[in-house]
Amino acid sequence: MTTTPISRTVDVTGPFTDAITQAQTLIANADFALTEADLAEGFDYLAGSIAATLQLARARSRTHPGFVTSTGPTTKIGLDNPDTLYLHADIEPNATYRVWGRRGSTTDLSFQVLRGDYTPSEVPGGDDAFDDRRIPINSHGTFEITFGPDLSAASARDDYFALGDGASMLAVREVYSDWSQRRGEIAIERVDTVGSAPADLDLARVQRRYATAGKMLLARLNTWFNFPKWFYLDEPVNTFTPPRLTPGGLSTQYSSVGHFRLLPGEAMIITVPKSAAPYQGFQLGSMWYISLDYVNHQTSLNSAQAQVDRDGMIRLVLAHDNPGVANWIETTGHEVGIMQFRWQRTDVPIPPEQGPTAQVVDAGDIADHLPYLDDNRLDPAGWAARIALRQRGFAERMLG
Repeated sequence: MTTTPISRTVDVTGPFTDAITQAQTLIANADFALTEADLAEGFDYLAGSIAATLQLARARSRTHPGFVTSTGPTTKIGLDNPDTLYLHADIEPNATYRVWGRRGSTTDLSFQVLRGDYTPSEVPGGDDAFDDRRIPINSHGTFEITFGPDLSAASARDDYFALGDGASMLAVREVYSDWSQRRGEIAIERVDTVGSAPADLDLARVQRRYATAGKMLLARLNTWFNFPKWFYLDEPVNTFTPPRLTPGGLSTQYSSVGHFRLLPGEAMIITVPKSAAPYQGFQLGSMWYISLDYVNHQTSLNSAQAQVDRDGMIRLVLAHDNPGVANWIETTGHEVGIMQFRWQRTDVPIPPEQGPTAQVVDAGDIADHLPYLDDNRLDPAGWAARIALRQRGFAERMLG
């Protein structure tokens, strides 16, 4: 028996390491990175992106899909919502998939079929997005639905959803209001491959994975570098757009967006009516278009977490230093950044009068702009308890 000699000079990782080098240049030359802290944040974002794209390339399987985490606290992307768990599975438009699970106690569970990947020039449409109100869930909270190419089945069955041309990914979002809510369970299998094993691993496949990861890394950075320019930065600073359907997002989700610039000694009072929508949330993001630290700092609030004034309004105080109120939104040292409201699981449009207004004030005058200040005061011990609640809620949320 003779053994074929192994070539040890093959370049397997080169495409990925080349992409990392290009990505490093992109981060270093970002025009919005003005301080060492900005660069530190950018290179940390790069580390998360490297980890995410390499793992996603390894997990990608068209023949034997499984749900994987799309983004998380250490692999942030695309202004990730602090209240959302993101999952996705790779799919093909001509295959049939069984999806089953158990509904948890979260506020929203949604499904979205994406055609193609997010690229620097376009965003997938949201026409194939729906929430769990459209699926049959039995008295035990369990469900089973099917995605496939059969258009006639989609029109005749309430548990069947047609995959359109170019369908490439099934995204699932589970959205919390109260972080003590519990996620459900979900799984996916491709009907024609269940019970079989995927093809054995070979060197060519590993090479393709590294090359794919490199392409994903650069596409990821280029896309989200451009996204704020498309949808945020043309708006006047320290203002919000009227509520609108989220570009590329869910068909039941409205959003209002803006970008802030607050100098030392300035603050912003954001006023918005508490909505009847099941989910209403606000968050800050950095110019890298990722969420700020939402576990150890209150950089986000939803309508279940926020203090609601007696007139039905939520008044958020965006400030660099603690103003001693429950609805303080921490900038964590950012003088510039992204702001976003989301309303979700709504059947009706969110009208302009239900959107937010913003006013920049001197930090020393914050109290003058809070008509129900006495209801909102919070001392340092109360603030520490509030942060501890976030930390514990997040830790439990990720486990169950």
